[in-house]
Amino acid sequence: MLHLLIIEDDERVATVIRRGLLEAGHQVSVAYDGQMGYKLAIREKPDVIIMDIIIPKIGGLELCKMIKNEHPEIPVIMLTALGTTDDKVEGFDAGADDYLVKPFDFRELEVRVRVLAKRNNIALKSETGNLLQKADLEMDTKTKTVRRAGLEINLTPKEFKLLEYLMRNSERVLSRSEISEAVWETTFDTGTNFIDVYMNYLRKKIDRDFTIKLIHTKPGMGFIFKAES
Repeated sequence: MLHLLIIEDDERVATVIRRGLLEAGHQVSVAYDGQMGYKLAIREKPDVIIMDIIIPKIGGLELCKMIKNEHPEIPVIMLTALGTTDDKVEGFDAGADDYLVKPFDFRELEVRVRVLAKRNNIALKSETGNLLQKADLEMDTKTKTVRRAGLEINLTPKEFKLLEYLMRNSERVLSRSEISEAVWETTFDTGTNFIDVYMNYLRKKIDRDFTIKLIHTKPGMGFIFKAES
């Protein structure tokens, strides 16, 4: 599983790409303009960025230069309807690592994402791994069991799915919208606090009786799963 960032102002196109990448097993964030794209790129440090050239607020070429100046190691794939040699050269000069002309076959995008990830030595985490572990917490996704310090912890199906998502994305700040889309498969409603409620359920079961805490709140940002006393 890779963490990918899509920067595309056409919501229909962004939705199609996002859906395909999610089905391929990746974690996906989306920005609809260059300004938000820059903020997400710097904050989340995705494994690969998929970026349209023509986007509002900060254009794709300028945005690519800005991101590469901060994090030159992050691969960038440029998407555009412009396909001339000069356009491609301009994109590569801005720091892009690859270039796809619209319309394109999604399978080609997926292959290029994986090639760039492999080139940058980004490990593709297996979604079929049965055993997840963090500190003294163990989860077996095959038998649907969770143990901490050898003690079995009973979770509801939704609590189990939430904990699995946290464990597979440990050491990374997860926003409420990301969690909502990945675990509940719905857009996060800022008028509700159901994610915080479920986090409290999990804390009571896996953290309350232990010195090392695993679920931490990042005010204004979301949550992070890491071992910390």
